[in-house]
Amino acid sequence: MRKKYNNYLGRCFNKRRTSDKLSLAQRSELMSNIRSKKTNFEIAFVKQLRKATKRRFLVNVSSMKGKPDIVFNNSRICVFLDSDFWHGWQYPRWKHLLKNNFWRNKIENNRNRDKRTAAYLKRHGWKVIRVWEHNINNNLIKAIRDILCLAK
Repeated sequence: MRKKYNNYLGRCFNKRRTSDKLSLAQRSELMSNIRSKKTNFEIAFVKQLRKATKRRFLVNVSSMKGKPDIVFNNSRICVFLDSDFWHGWQYPRWKHLLKNNFWRNKIENNRNRDKRTAAYLKRHGWKVIRVWEHNINNNLIKAIRDILCLAK
């Protein structure tokens, strides 16, 4: 019997994958409703960031490579707010729980694209900051403070 281990977020990565409780149609509809911008944690983050600083920044800049969530043009800083699932936080620990190769490929491609985008922006003189969803949910003020320290 495997020992059940929860990480500090209370997630158990050692468990075995179980069958899905939703039908294929229900799961497809649920996943199609997830959007890439204006997510709850992004809205909360931007709202707090506006309160915390008078510095001007742009949100969801589609003209830049990678479509950064927040851009400080004067400081040349790009901030990406990454969700834990879609961008694969600690992905090697839980990839065995995914149902099929479609999701594995999707998340691995996202992670590779994130690396390529960060390298491209750094080569062109931008500082790239990635903030994970769980960091925003656990300590929003600290995440904002860290960004504002770099933006000075």
